[in-house]
Amino acid sequence: MLSKLPILLVFVFCSSVFSYQEGIAKNDAIEIAYRDYGPIDGRPILLITGLGAQLTLWPQFLIEDLQANNFRPIVFDNRDVGLSTRFSSQPSQVINYLKYFLFLPINSEYTIEDMAADGLAVLDHLKIDSAHILGMSMGGMISQVLVAQNQNRVKSFTMISSTASTPNPFNGPKFKVTQQLLKRSTAKDDIENRIDQSIKLFEMIGTPGKNYDTPQFRNNMRAYIKRGGDDGGFLRQMAAITGSKNRKELLRSINSPTLIIHGDIDPLIKVKNAISAHELITSSELQIIDGMGHLLDEEAYAKFQKSFMVFLREHS
Repeated sequence: MLSKLPILLVFVFCSSVFSYQEGIAKNDAIEIAYRDYGPIDGRPILLITGLGAQLTLWPQFLIEDLQANNFRPIVFDNRDVGLSTRFSSQPSQVINYLKYFLFLPINSEYTIEDMAADGLAVLDHLKIDSAHILGMSMGGMISQVLVAQNQNRVKSFTMISSTASTPNPFNGPKFKVTQQLLKRSTAKDDIENRIDQSIKLFEMIGTPGKNYDTPQFRNNMRAYIKRGGDDGGFLRQMAAITGSKNRKELLRSINSPTLIIHGDIDPLIKVKNAISAHELITSSELQIIDGMGHLLDEEAYAKFQKSFMVFLREHS
């Protein structure tokens, strides 16, 4: 576990040098590991990541672009992943999978609302009164709650590849994608197998035709696994998603400036979810990105980078 005092570190990756502060924010007994890229006088933007993802999965090109435009990216490990507090229950994959297909309630050790409170704890710890919020995939679900319940602290809300609906067999991911998600979550001790399963998943949900099986990707994944250890939190976070109620009425209450971005070929969360969210949030703009899957690849980001930066600047 990281020290509770922020530590100044230098991170060297892909021939670039990042300076940042790392530390721990607390939500009661829950410890949330965060990374503040700065600059300290930049406009804060809190990035909330997706299912089973550590803070280190936020791409370098996004962090650098935000900094270049005088924003202050702050990222964190959601509870139960990376260096944040981990839980110990072991949900039955088979039982929860059957409940999912039978539309039966799924119990979870914590909720999306609990995870939203973790994000707010990071802002409180850093003494940030208001910030831009960016949530992707499950992070978008968490962000919906954080934004709706704390609109006085939100400058703008950007939601990428997310939904307000509780996933079910009719609106959820394609069957083969669900299978691959579960394969990835159960690849435990064999690091190379975990990397192989991640590559297969990225190929399914990322930019079509992109080669993810590269030496750089494999090296990055090894470092990622070494930092975060096992994927035990994956199934518990999945239970939090599938066990949550839909947030459609909650979205109606959001009046913060909102930008909704979604890929037209997203195989994990269908684009109709973005259209629905746009209809529910009257203060929102919608951008459907041609050829974008579920991942924030550099190829996809290039298609909305300019409008994204304009949106952030207009609401700073």
